[in-house]
Amino acid sequence: MPRPLTLHPDRLLPADPATRTLARELYASVASLPIVSPHGHTDPAWFARNAPFGNATELLLVPDHYVFRMLYSQGVPMETLGVRNPEADPREAWRLLASHYHLFRATPSRLWLDWVFAEAFGLTVRLEAETSDLYFDTITQALASEAFRPRALFDRYGIEAIATTESPLDTLEHHAALRKENARPGGWQGKVITAYRPDPVIDPEFEGFQANLARFSDLTDEDCGTWQGYLAAHRKRRAFFAAMGATSTDHGHPTPRTADLPLAEAEALFAKVAKGPCTPAEAELFRAQMLTEMAAMSLEDGLVMQIHPGAFRNHNARVFQRFGRDKGADIPSRTEYVANLKPLLDRFGNEPGLSIILFTLDESTYARELAPLAGHYPCLKLGPAWWFHDSPEGMRRFRRMTTETAGLYNTVGFNDDTRAFLSIPARHDVARRIDCGFLAELVMEHRIEDWEAAELAQDLAYNLVKQAYRL
Repeated sequence: MPRPLTLHPDRLLPADPATRTLARELYASVASLPIVSPHGHTDPAWFARNAPFGNATELLLVPDHYVFRMLYSQGVPMETLGVRNPEADPREAWRLLASHYHLFRATPSRLWLDWVFAEAFGLTVRLEAETSDLYFDTITQALASEAFRPRALFDRYGIEAIATTESPLDTLEHHAALRKENARPGGWQGKVITAYRPDPVIDPEFEGFQANLARFSDLTDEDCGTWQGYLAAHRKRRAFFAAMGATSTDHGHPTPRTADLPLAEAEALFAKVAKGPCTPAEAELFRAQMLTEMAAMSLEDGLVMQIHPGAFRNHNARVFQRFGRDKGADIPSRTEYVANLKPLLDRFGNEPGLSIILFTLDESTYARELAPLAGHYPCLKLGPAWWFHDSPEGMRRFRRMTTETAGLYNTVGFNDDTRAFLSIPARHDVARRIDCGFLAELVMEHRIEDWEAAELAQDLAYNLVKQAYRL
Protein backbone atom coordinates (compact mmCIF):
# COMPACT_ATOMS: atom_id res chain seq x y z
CA MET A 1 0.00 0.00 0.00
CA PRO A 2 1.42 3.47 -0.88
CA ARG A 3 2.84 5.48 1.99
CA PRO A 4 1.20 8.86 2.72
CA LEU A 5 2.83 12.11 1.65
CA THR A 6 2.54 14.84 4.27
CA LEU A 7 4.35 18.12 4.84
CA HIS A 8 4.74 18.76 8.54
CA PRO A 9 3.88 22.40 9.37
CA ASP A 10 6.96 22.68 11.62
CA ARG A 11 9.43 21.15 9.19
CA LEU A 12 12.92 22.67 9.45
CA LEU A 13 12.02 24.73 12.52
CA PRO A 14 14.09 24.30 15.72
CA ALA A 15 13.51 21.20 17.83
CA ASP A 16 13.45 23.09 21.15
CA PRO A 17 9.73 23.71 21.89
CA ALA A 18 10.03 27.33 23.05
CA THR A 19 12.34 28.31 20.18
CA ARG A 20 10.12 26.48 17.73
CA THR A 21 7.06 28.42 18.92
CA LEU A 22 8.77 31.73 18.25
CA ALA A 23 10.15 30.52 14.91
CA ARG A 24 6.65 29.45 13.94
CA GLU A 25 5.34 32.95 14.66
CA LEU A 26 8.14 34.57 12.68
CA TYR A 27 7.60 32.23 9.76
CA ALA A 28 3.86 32.93 9.73
CA SER A 29 4.67 36.64 9.33
CA VAL A 30 6.73 36.09 6.16
CA ALA A 31 5.38 32.88 4.61
CA SER A 32 3.08 34.70 2.19
CA LEU A 33 5.36 37.59 1.27
CA PRO A 34 5.93 38.03 -2.48
CA ILE A 35 8.85 36.14 -3.98
CA VAL A 36 11.67 38.15 -5.50
CA SER A 37 13.91 35.85 -7.54
CA PRO A 38 16.83 38.06 -8.63
CA HIS A 39 19.10 35.40 -10.11
CA GLY A 40 18.25 32.14 -11.82
CA HIS A 41 18.21 30.19 -15.03
CA THR A 42 14.58 29.68 -15.95
CA ASP A 43 13.77 29.99 -19.65
CA PRO A 44 12.24 33.37 -20.62
CA ALA A 45 10.46 31.61 -23.50
CA TRP A 46 8.23 29.92 -20.91
CA PHE A 47 6.75 33.27 -19.94
CA ALA A 48 6.84 34.90 -23.38
CA ARG A 49 5.02 32.05 -25.11
CA ASN A 50 3.03 30.83 -22.10
CA ALA A 51 2.77 27.40 -23.70
CA PRO A 52 1.84 24.49 -21.43
CA PHE A 53 4.60 22.29 -20.06
CA GLY A 54 4.43 18.96 -21.78
CA ASN A 55 4.59 16.41 -18.99
CA ALA A 56 5.98 15.65 -15.55
CA THR A 57 9.40 14.68 -16.87
CA GLU A 58 9.78 17.81 -18.97
CA LEU A 59 8.90 20.05 -16.03
CA LEU A 60 10.53 18.39 -13.03
CA LEU A 61 13.26 16.02 -14.19
CA VAL A 62 15.00 17.17 -17.38
CA PRO A 63 15.79 20.78 -16.26
CA ASP A 64 17.00 19.85 -12.78
CA HIS A 65 20.66 18.83 -12.61
CA TYR A 66 20.32 18.28 -8.85
CA VAL A 67 17.96 15.42 -9.67
CA PHE A 68 19.65 13.67 -12.56
CA ARG A 69 23.18 13.97 -11.10
CA MET A 70 22.03 11.81 -8.16
CA LEU A 71 20.45 9.27 -10.49
CA TYR A 72 23.56 9.22 -12.69
CA SER A 73 25.72 8.63 -9.61
CA GLN A 74 23.78 5.40 -9.06
CA GLY A 75 24.27 4.18 -12.61
CA VAL A 76 21.13 5.48 -14.32
CA PRO A 77 22.08 6.54 -17.90
CA MET A 78 21.27 10.16 -18.67
CA GLU A 79 19.83 9.22 -22.06
CA THR A 80 17.08 7.25 -20.36
CA LEU A 81 16.11 10.33 -18.34
CA GLY A 82 15.54 12.42 -21.46
CA VAL A 83 18.72 14.50 -21.15
CA ARG A 84 19.64 15.55 -24.68
CA ASN A 85 17.61 12.60 -25.95
CA PRO A 86 14.26 13.50 -27.55
CA GLU A 87 13.67 9.81 -28.27
CA ALA A 88 13.45 8.94 -24.56
CA ASP A 89 10.01 7.93 -23.32
CA PRO A 90 9.04 10.54 -20.67
CA ARG A 91 6.86 8.05 -18.79
CA GLU A 92 9.71 5.55 -18.59
CA ALA A 93 12.07 8.31 -17.47
CA TRP A 94 9.61 9.19 -14.71
CA ARG A 95 9.41 5.54 -13.68
CA LEU A 96 13.17 5.56 -13.27
CA LEU A 97 12.93 8.58 -10.99
CA ALA A 98 10.14 6.96 -8.99
CA SER A 99 11.95 3.66 -8.51
CA HIS A 100 15.07 5.52 -7.36
CA TYR A 101 13.36 8.22 -5.30
CA HIS A 102 14.71 6.72 -2.08
CA LEU A 103 18.13 8.02 -3.12
CA PHE A 104 16.99 11.54 -2.28
CA ARG A 105 16.21 10.89 1.39
CA ALA A 106 17.58 13.75 3.56
CA THR A 107 18.60 15.83 0.52
CA PRO A 108 17.33 19.31 -0.42
CA SER A 109 15.93 17.88 -3.67
CA ARG A 110 13.61 15.67 -1.65
CA LEU A 111 12.36 18.73 0.30
CA TRP A 112 11.73 20.71 -2.87
CA LEU A 113 10.10 17.90 -4.82
CA ASP A 114 7.83 16.79 -1.99
CA TRP A 115 6.70 20.40 -1.63
CA VAL A 116 5.89 20.55 -5.34
CA PHE A 117 4.07 17.22 -5.27
CA ALA A 118 1.92 18.12 -2.29
CA GLU A 119 1.43 21.88 -2.64
CA ALA A 120 1.29 22.31 -6.40
CA PHE A 121 -0.35 19.06 -7.48
CA GLY A 122 -2.21 17.92 -4.36
CA LEU A 123 -0.66 14.46 -4.27
CA THR A 124 -1.21 12.60 -0.98
CA VAL A 125 0.90 9.46 -1.44
CA ARG A 126 4.67 9.23 -1.75
CA LEU A 127 6.50 8.86 -5.03
CA GLU A 128 7.74 5.29 -5.43
CA ALA A 129 7.60 2.62 -8.12
CA GLU A 130 4.02 1.71 -7.24
CA THR A 131 2.77 5.30 -7.61
CA SER A 132 4.88 6.34 -10.61
CA ASP A 133 2.08 6.28 -13.17
CA LEU A 134 -0.33 7.99 -10.76
CA TYR A 135 2.19 10.80 -10.37
CA PHE A 136 2.98 11.06 -14.06
CA ASP A 137 -0.69 11.13 -15.08
CA THR A 138 -1.79 13.51 -12.31
CA ILE A 139 0.98 16.00 -13.01
CA THR A 140 0.78 15.75 -16.80
CA GLN A 141 -3.00 16.17 -16.77
CA ALA A 142 -2.71 19.24 -14.54
CA LEU A 143 -0.08 20.76 -16.82
CA ALA A 144 -2.54 20.69 -19.70
CA SER A 145 -4.87 23.07 -17.83
CA GLU A 146 -4.77 26.86 -17.92
CA ALA A 147 -4.01 26.96 -14.19
CA PHE A 148 -0.60 25.37 -14.75
CA ARG A 149 0.65 27.49 -17.61
CA PRO A 150 3.83 29.42 -16.79
CA ARG A 151 2.18 32.80 -16.27
CA ALA A 152 -0.55 31.33 -14.09
CA LEU A 153 2.03 29.60 -11.89
CA PHE A 154 4.06 32.81 -11.72
CA ASP A 155 0.98 34.63 -10.40
CA ARG A 156 -0.20 31.76 -8.18
CA TYR A 157 3.03 31.71 -6.20
CA GLY A 158 3.24 35.46 -5.76
CA ILE A 159 6.39 36.00 -7.79
CA GLU A 160 6.94 39.74 -7.87
CA ALA A 161 10.00 39.65 -10.12
CA ILE A 162 12.26 37.03 -11.64
CA ALA A 163 15.60 37.46 -13.39
CA THR A 164 16.80 35.01 -16.00
CA THR A 165 20.44 34.90 -17.15
CA GLU A 166 21.56 35.34 -20.75
CA SER A 167 24.77 35.54 -22.74
CA PRO A 168 25.71 38.80 -24.49
CA LEU A 169 25.21 36.85 -27.72
CA ASP A 170 21.54 36.29 -26.93
CA THR A 171 19.16 38.49 -28.91
CA LEU A 172 16.71 38.65 -25.98
CA GLU A 173 13.71 38.29 -28.26
CA HIS A 174 11.67 36.67 -25.49
CA HIS A 175 12.35 39.56 -23.15
CA ALA A 176 11.39 41.99 -25.90
CA ALA A 177 8.12 40.12 -26.38
CA LEU A 178 7.46 40.22 -22.63
CA ARG A 179 8.02 43.97 -22.48
CA LYS A 180 5.48 44.42 -25.27
CA GLU A 181 3.04 42.19 -23.39
CA ASN A 182 3.53 44.21 -20.20
CA ALA A 183 2.82 47.44 -22.13
CA ARG A 184 -0.28 46.10 -23.88
CA PRO A 185 -3.58 47.23 -22.32
CA GLY A 186 -4.82 44.26 -20.35
CA GLY A 187 -1.56 42.41 -20.95
CA TRP A 188 0.12 40.14 -18.45
CA GLN A 189 2.05 42.19 -15.90
CA GLY A 190 4.58 39.63 -14.64
CA LYS A 191 8.04 41.14 -14.24
CA VAL A 192 10.64 38.97 -15.99
CA ILE A 193 14.02 40.62 -16.50
CA THR A 194 17.38 39.46 -17.79
CA ALA A 195 20.93 39.50 -16.37
CA TYR A 196 24.18 39.96 -18.28
CA ARG A 197 26.35 36.80 -18.18
CA PRO A 198 29.38 37.55 -20.39
CA ASP A 199 31.40 34.36 -19.79
CA PRO A 200 31.25 33.19 -23.46
CA VAL A 201 33.05 36.36 -24.59
CA ILE A 202 35.26 36.84 -21.51
CA ASP A 203 36.64 33.36 -20.86
CA PRO A 204 39.28 32.38 -23.47
CA GLU A 205 38.78 28.74 -22.43
CA PHE A 206 35.04 28.84 -23.21
CA GLU A 207 34.31 26.66 -26.21
CA GLY A 208 34.18 28.67 -29.44
CA PHE A 209 35.67 31.80 -27.84
CA GLN A 210 37.10 33.27 -31.06
CA ALA A 211 33.87 32.60 -32.95
CA ASN A 212 31.97 34.21 -30.08
CA LEU A 213 34.08 37.35 -30.44
CA ALA A 214 33.20 37.49 -34.14
CA ARG A 215 29.51 37.22 -33.28
CA PHE A 216 30.00 39.88 -30.60
CA SER A 217 31.38 42.21 -33.28
CA ASP A 218 28.40 41.54 -35.56
CA LEU A 219 25.86 42.26 -32.83
CA THR A 220 27.45 45.52 -31.73
CA ASP A 221 29.03 46.92 -34.92
CA GLU A 222 32.24 47.22 -32.92
CA ASP A 223 35.64 45.82 -33.85
CA CYS A 224 36.17 43.13 -31.24
CA GLY A 225 39.60 42.49 -32.70
CA THR A 226 40.82 45.55 -30.77
CA TRP A 227 40.83 46.12 -27.01
CA GLN A 228 38.91 49.39 -27.18
CA GLY A 229 36.38 47.99 -29.63
CA TYR A 230 35.90 44.95 -27.41
CA LEU A 231 35.23 47.09 -24.34
CA ALA A 232 32.85 49.28 -26.34
CA ALA A 233 30.95 46.15 -27.41
CA HIS A 234 30.45 45.22 -23.77
CA ARG A 235 29.13 48.68 -22.98
CA LYS A 236 26.65 48.47 -25.84
CA ARG A 237 25.37 45.04 -24.86
CA ARG A 238 25.12 46.00 -21.22
CA ALA A 239 23.02 49.01 -22.22
CA PHE A 240 20.83 46.74 -24.36
CA PHE A 241 20.36 44.32 -21.46
CA ALA A 242 19.50 47.20 -19.13
CA ALA A 243 16.88 48.32 -21.63
CA MET A 244 15.38 44.83 -21.29
CA GLY A 245 15.18 45.24 -17.53
CA ALA A 246 18.55 43.94 -16.38
CA THR A 247 19.76 45.25 -13.03
CA SER A 248 22.69 42.86 -12.63
CA THR A 249 25.59 41.07 -14.27
CA ASP A 250 26.86 37.60 -13.40
CA HIS A 251 30.34 36.12 -13.69
CA GLY A 252 30.99 32.40 -13.31
CA HIS A 253 34.78 32.37 -13.27
CA PRO A 254 36.94 29.49 -12.02
CA THR A 255 38.46 31.82 -9.42
CA PRO A 256 37.75 35.34 -8.11
CA ARG A 257 41.18 36.55 -9.23
CA THR A 258 41.23 40.17 -10.37
CA ALA A 259 43.91 42.29 -12.06
CA ASP A 260 44.44 45.93 -12.94
CA LEU A 261 46.93 45.93 -15.77
CA PRO A 262 48.44 49.01 -17.44
CA LEU A 263 46.73 49.83 -20.73
CA ALA A 264 49.54 48.53 -22.95
CA GLU A 265 49.66 45.20 -21.10
CA ALA A 266 45.88 44.82 -21.26
CA GLU A 267 45.92 45.50 -25.01
CA ALA A 268 48.71 42.98 -25.59
CA LEU A 269 46.98 40.32 -23.50
CA PHE A 270 43.71 40.83 -25.35
CA ALA A 271 45.47 40.55 -28.72
CA LYS A 272 46.91 37.21 -27.60
CA VAL A 273 43.67 35.66 -26.33
CA ALA A 274 41.58 37.05 -29.20
CA LYS A 275 43.82 35.47 -31.79
CA GLY A 276 44.45 32.28 -29.81
CA PRO A 277 45.72 29.94 -28.67
CA CYS A 278 46.78 31.12 -25.23
CA THR A 279 48.15 29.44 -22.14
CA PRO A 280 45.99 28.67 -19.06
CA ALA A 281 47.91 31.38 -17.18
CA GLU A 282 47.09 33.93 -19.86
CA ALA A 283 43.43 32.90 -19.86
CA GLU A 284 43.28 33.29 -16.08
CA LEU A 285 44.95 36.71 -16.21
CA PHE A 286 42.51 37.87 -18.88
CA ARG A 287 39.51 36.76 -16.82
CA ALA A 288 41.04 38.56 -13.86
CA GLN A 289 41.42 41.78 -15.83
CA MET A 290 37.88 41.53 -17.11
CA LEU A 291 36.40 41.30 -13.61
CA THR A 292 37.98 44.68 -12.92
CA GLU A 293 36.77 46.06 -16.26
CA MET A 294 33.25 44.83 -15.49
CA ALA A 295 33.39 46.54 -12.10
CA ALA A 296 34.37 49.78 -13.84
CA MET A 297 31.40 49.45 -16.16
CA SER A 298 29.08 48.68 -13.25
CA LEU A 299 30.17 51.90 -11.61
CA GLU A 300 29.22 53.67 -14.85
CA ASP A 301 25.87 52.01 -15.59
CA GLY A 302 24.68 50.93 -12.14
CA LEU A 303 24.36 47.20 -12.83
CA VAL A 304 24.93 45.10 -9.73
CA MET A 305 27.85 42.70 -10.17
CA GLN A 306 27.61 39.07 -9.05
CA ILE A 307 30.71 36.88 -8.84
CA HIS A 308 30.07 33.11 -8.70
CA PRO A 309 33.57 31.55 -8.57
CA GLY A 310 35.06 28.27 -7.48
CA ALA A 311 33.36 25.63 -9.61
CA PHE A 312 35.47 23.19 -11.56
CA ARG A 313 33.12 23.16 -14.53
CA ASN A 314 32.39 20.03 -16.53
CA HIS A 315 34.66 17.85 -14.41
CA ASN A 316 33.36 14.71 -16.14
CA ALA A 317 34.86 15.10 -19.61
CA ARG A 318 32.86 12.25 -21.11
CA VAL A 319 29.54 13.68 -19.89
CA PHE A 320 30.53 17.12 -21.18
CA GLN A 321 31.43 15.78 -24.61
CA ARG A 322 28.19 13.84 -24.90
CA PHE A 323 25.66 16.08 -23.15
CA GLY A 324 27.23 19.55 -22.91
CA ARG A 325 27.35 22.00 -20.03
CA ASP A 326 25.34 22.03 -16.81
CA LYS A 327 24.79 18.31 -16.51
CA GLY A 328 25.61 17.89 -12.84
CA ALA A 329 29.37 17.43 -13.18
CA ASP A 330 30.50 20.79 -11.80
CA ILE A 331 32.50 20.28 -8.59
CA PRO A 332 33.41 22.84 -5.87
CA SER A 333 37.06 23.75 -5.46
CA ARG A 334 39.16 25.59 -2.89
CA THR A 335 38.82 29.34 -3.41
CA GLU A 336 40.80 32.34 -2.11
CA TYR A 337 39.31 35.85 -1.98
CA VAL A 338 41.51 38.20 0.08
CA ALA A 339 44.50 38.37 -2.28
CA ASN A 340 42.53 37.62 -5.43
CA LEU A 341 40.11 40.53 -5.00
CA LYS A 342 42.71 43.06 -3.87
CA PRO A 343 43.52 44.61 -7.31
CA LEU A 344 39.82 45.28 -7.91
CA LEU A 345 39.26 46.53 -4.35
CA ASP A 346 42.33 48.77 -4.50
CA ARG A 347 40.68 50.52 -7.40
CA PHE A 348 36.99 50.39 -6.50
CA GLY A 349 36.53 48.96 -3.02
CA ASN A 350 35.66 52.28 -1.39
CA GLU A 351 33.03 53.23 -3.98
CA PRO A 352 29.57 53.20 -2.33
CA GLY A 353 27.98 53.48 -5.78
CA LEU A 354 29.36 50.08 -6.79
CA SER A 355 27.64 46.91 -5.60
CA ILE A 356 29.39 43.54 -5.85
CA ILE A 357 27.74 40.40 -4.48
CA LEU A 358 30.17 37.58 -3.65
CA PHE A 359 29.25 33.90 -3.62
CA THR A 360 31.31 30.86 -2.70
CA LEU A 361 31.34 27.08 -2.89
CA ASP A 362 34.18 27.00 -0.36
CA GLU A 363 32.55 27.29 3.06
CA SER A 364 35.95 27.55 4.76
CA THR A 365 36.09 31.16 3.50
CA TYR A 366 32.87 32.34 5.17
CA ALA A 367 34.33 33.42 8.52
CA ARG A 368 37.99 33.77 7.51
CA GLU A 369 37.66 35.86 4.33
CA LEU A 370 34.20 36.74 3.04
CA ALA A 371 32.57 38.05 6.20
CA PRO A 372 35.55 40.28 7.09
CA LEU A 373 35.70 41.64 3.52
CA ALA A 374 31.97 42.38 3.33
CA GLY A 375 32.07 43.75 6.87
CA HIS A 376 34.52 46.42 5.73
CA TYR A 377 34.32 47.35 2.03
CA PRO A 378 31.32 49.53 1.06
CA CYS A 379 31.02 47.89 -2.37
CA LEU A 380 30.76 44.27 -1.12
CA LYS A 381 27.79 42.17 -0.06
CA LEU A 382 27.55 38.43 0.59
CA GLY A 383 25.29 36.30 -1.59
CA PRO A 384 23.37 33.51 0.16
CA ALA A 385 24.48 29.91 0.52
CA TRP A 386 24.87 28.76 -3.06
CA TRP A 387 24.45 25.61 -5.14
CA PHE A 388 25.64 22.61 -3.12
CA HIS A 389 25.07 24.64 0.06
CA ASP A 390 21.55 25.80 -0.90
CA SER A 391 20.27 23.42 1.75
CA PRO A 392 19.00 23.57 5.33
CA GLU A 393 22.38 22.83 6.88
CA GLY A 394 24.19 24.99 4.33
CA MET A 395 21.95 27.96 5.10
CA ARG A 396 22.47 27.51 8.84
CA ARG A 397 26.23 27.31 8.41
CA PHE A 398 26.21 30.48 6.32
CA ARG A 399 24.31 32.47 8.95
CA ARG A 400 26.35 31.15 11.85
CA MET A 401 29.71 31.76 10.18
CA THR A 402 29.08 35.23 8.69
CA THR A 403 26.62 37.11 10.93
CA GLU A 404 28.96 38.07 13.78
CA THR A 405 31.49 39.71 11.44
CA ALA A 406 29.47 40.92 8.43
CA GLY A 407 26.12 41.40 10.14
CA LEU A 408 22.85 40.58 8.45
CA TYR A 409 22.59 43.82 6.48
CA ASN A 410 25.70 43.06 4.46
CA THR A 411 23.88 40.06 3.02
CA VAL A 412 21.30 40.13 0.22
CA GLY A 413 18.44 37.88 1.29
CA PHE A 414 17.84 34.73 -0.71
CA ASN A 415 18.01 33.80 -4.37
CA ASP A 416 17.10 30.41 -5.77
CA ASP A 417 19.49 30.18 -8.75
CA THR A 418 17.43 27.40 -10.35
CA ARG A 419 16.42 26.06 -13.74
CA ALA A 420 13.46 24.14 -12.31
CA PHE A 421 10.55 26.60 -12.22
CA LEU A 422 8.42 25.04 -9.51
CA SER A 423 11.38 24.67 -7.18
CA ILE A 424 11.38 28.48 -6.83
CA PRO A 425 8.56 28.71 -4.26
CA ALA A 426 9.78 25.50 -2.62
CA ARG A 427 13.30 26.89 -2.16
CA HIS A 428 12.10 30.24 -0.86
CA ASP A 429 9.93 28.42 1.66
CA VAL A 430 12.96 26.49 2.92
CA ALA A 431 15.04 29.69 3.20
CA ARG A 432 12.33 31.51 5.15
CA ARG A 433 11.94 28.63 7.58
CA ILE A 434 15.68 28.37 8.19
CA ASP A 435 16.12 32.11 8.68
CA CYS A 436 13.17 32.30 11.08
CA GLY A 437 14.65 29.44 13.08
CA PHE A 438 18.02 31.22 13.23
CA LEU A 439 16.41 34.47 14.37
CA ALA A 440 14.35 32.67 17.00
CA GLU A 441 17.53 31.18 18.44
CA LEU A 442 19.07 34.66 18.70
CA VAL A 443 16.02 35.88 20.61
CA MET A 444 16.02 32.92 22.97
CA GLU A 445 19.71 33.55 23.70
CA HIS A 446 18.84 37.23 24.40
CA ARG A 447 21.12 38.43 21.63
CA ILE A 448 18.33 40.36 19.86
CA GLU A 449 14.80 41.39 20.88
CA ASP A 450 11.68 39.74 19.52
CA TRP A 451 10.66 42.90 17.68
CA GLU A 452 14.07 43.01 16.01
CA ALA A 453 13.63 39.41 14.90
CA ALA A 454 10.27 40.32 13.38
CA GLU A 455 11.85 43.16 11.40
CA LEU A 456 14.77 40.99 10.34
CA ALA A 457 12.47 38.20 9.15
CA GLN A 458 10.82 40.68 6.76
CA ASP A 459 14.18 42.04 5.63
CA LEU A 460 15.75 38.64 4.98
CA ALA A 461 12.71 37.34 3.11
CA TYR A 462 11.89 40.41 1.04
CA ASN A 463 13.47 43.82 1.65
CA LEU A 464 17.20 43.08 1.38
CA VAL A 465 16.95 41.36 -1.99
CA LYS A 466 15.07 44.27 -3.52
CA GLN A 467 17.61 46.75 -2.21
CA ALA A 468 20.66 44.71 -3.17
CA TYR A 469 19.52 44.02 -6.73
CA ARG A 470 18.05 47.50 -7.22
CA LEU A 471 14.58 46.14 -7.87
